[in-house]
This record gives sequence, C-alpha cells and structure tokens, in this order.
Amino acid sequence: MKTTTFPPRLRRLATGAALLIVLSACSGSADADGSSDSSAGAEDKPVVLTTFTVLADLASNVAGEHLSVESITKAGAEIHGYEPTPGDIRRASNADLILDNGMFLEAWFEQFTADLDVRRVMVSEGVEPISIAEDAYEGLPNPHAWMSPLNAQAYVDNMADAFAELDPENADAFRANAAAYKEELQDVHDQLVTGLGALPENQRALVTCEGAFSYLARDAGLTERYIWAVNAERQATPQQITATIEFVRENNVPAVFCESTVSDAPMQQVVEATDTEFGGVLYVDSLSEEGGPVPTYLDLIRHDTETILAGLTGADAQ
Repeated sequence: MKTTTFPPRLRRLATGAALLIVLSACSGSADADGSSDSSAGAEDKPVVLTTFTVLADLASNVAGEHLSVESITKAGAEIHGYEPTPGDIRRASNADLILDNGMFLEAWFEQFTADLDVRRVMVSEGVEPISIAEDAYEGLPNPHAWMSPLNAQAYVDNMADAFAELDPENADAFRANAAAYKEELQDVHDQLVTGLGALPENQRALVTCEGAFSYLARDAGLTERYIWAVNAERQATPQQITATIEFVRENNVPAVFCESTVSDAPMQQVVEATDTEFGGVLYVDSLSEEGGPVPTYLDLIRHDTETILAGLTGADAQ
C-alpha cells in the first residue's frame, strides 16, 4: 500500500484538525463564536457542504433551488492553511453531502471527515493532474485545477452526478443546470484562446508570483513561469527573482501578474529590472463578498482571463 508523506506544514495542520475532533465531542449546539449551526434550518432541503467558496458557487449553479449549498470557509479566506473549528466539524456531520477539491488542497479536512458518516465527493476527479515541480511540495499534484474553465466543466459534471444520486427526483434539473453553466465556462476559455492567437509564440507566457495557473496556462497554450511554486509563507529568494527577470527579458514578455493573496513586491522587482509592465492582480483561491470584485466563480475567471489578455495583448478582452 502506497503511503503519502506530507510536508511538515501539512502534518501540523492535520494534527490540529485531529485535536478539534476531540473538542467537538464536548461542544454544544452553538459554534465557537456563539452562533448556531446554519445547517439546522435549511428548509428541509438536502445540505451540500463545500470546503471553500469557489466550490460553493459552482455547486450552487448546478443545484439551483433544489439543494442548500454552504461553504466551510468564508469569502476571502486562505484555503491552504485554514484551521477548522469544532463548529465546522458539526456542520460536516449534519451535511448530506460534502464536496472537496482533493489533490491535497484541504489537508486540514482529511482528519475530521474520516470518521463521519457523510458521503464525500472529490470534484476534481477525472482531471489530469500537473505535478508541482519544486520546493517542499515537489511531486504532489498542483491543486488549482479549477483555474482552467475546461477543468471547471469537469467539476460541474461531477457535481451534477453527485447531486443526482443525492436527490434523484431533480436529476434532470441538475444536469440541465450543469449544461447551461458549462456553455458559459466554454465561452470564457474560447475568448482567452482567441485573444492570445495574435501573440508571437515567445510572448505567450503567463508570469505570476505563485504557480497557481498551471492548468489555465496548459489549456490556453501559454508557457507558465512563476517566482515560487507554492506560497510557503516566506519571501522570494534572490535566485527566484533573478530567474524570473531572465525569463521575462529573453522572451520579451509584455506583462507580469500577481495573485491577490500574496505581496506583489517581488514581482515589482521584476518590473523594475525589465521592460515589462505589471498587468494586474489575479484571483485564485477565494471569492469576494457580494459587491466585491469577484463574488462568483464566473466573475473570478472572467476577471483573470480579461486581465491576462489586456496585459499581454494591450487590448480590451471584451
């Protein structure tokens, strides 16, 4: 039997989650902040619990009015290092279905779902993984598969199948919702590929702070380059910045980008040392609050693709 060895930070998070299981056994019906379990009054609809907001929005588009969809993490939360609470564990135990990304993204989630009698579906099932190429996580799959609109379609299909099993009476509605949503996702992908078509081959490069866009780059025909592979809670090394500067110079890359959850200071050093422009901020792991820049997944992926197109081609993506 193959055993996976987790990096030290993931092992610490898993241990913390295990301790929370013990705490949850002693807790009452209120969450740690004093609020009641939000799953309790879900109008008798089956409750689907997701690990983060992007999955919750995808699931809501497939579920329509037939299911109650919730996210464990809140808008703007950092998903990689999230520390679950006893209230999260209660919510999971009261759910009818749990959806997680998989690919070791939610290492904190593994321990407290192991003993729950709740069906769990990994929505990235069927996606061809891309391995992380360096740093402490080398060899593990890059978990950011949802950042490709094509992969997001696979997520949606997996959700529709899971919902049909959970609520067979509404199976046709779930699949119809999924089909309509997939058309919107395909439009985003097609717009990006068409817009990139006029770029010289060497300039079809996506340079970001973190390696969160491997799947988007692969599916859009872009060469991916990043300063660091995974946000390891440390500053970029001089060697990483120098290597990125050399790549940008050699390929005359028109623009570079950085994710919203990390400092863009290292990338600004790349901008200062080259003729490139800072193309803007990209969103990855979490949606914003309603009224923010990316309150839905379609808002997020459209923002990112339009920002990339505008930066690399100098033209509005609309």
